[in-house]
Amino acid sequence: MAENNYECMMILDANAYARDPGGTANTVKHLIEQAGGTVLASRLWLEQKLSFPIRGRHKGAYWISYFRMPSNKLSSFNRQCQLTDVIMRHLVIKIDPRLIDAMVAAAKGERSAPLTSEVEEQSKKDNNNEDGSELVETQLAADAS
Repeated sequence: MAENNYECMMILDANAYARDPGGTANTVKHLIEQAGGTVLASRLWLEQKLSFPIRGRHKGAYWISYFRMPSNKLSSFNRQCQLTDVIMRHLVIKIDPRLIDAMVAAAKGERSAPLTSEVEEQSKKDNNNEDGSELVETQLAADAS
């Protein structure tokens, strides 16, 4: 089975994270590796008050991770996240392979590489209609100047 790139946003119990930040980070890394994945980047995004209480908690630590994992292992990873007490909520999305390098670099605080010509060409195609004319927003912007 092919490996895919994923982004996972987790809301962690802020109290557990405050007591043991390193242990909590290792828990997330261990869950990914236990499911057969490879961690590309993983870090605390922010810590803030929640919009509504989750499990009686009013504050959460948002943790973001980028990883590679075989797609058939994703369901076991999701189940382990649900069973882990420190993780209150999580969401995993598949990332386009063309974007993963830039997203991982941003998560690590590094400067990303410039877009390749293939990505630039696709971007140009996406910004054109079937007849080759530019999108309406671009035309309106040109007309305004």
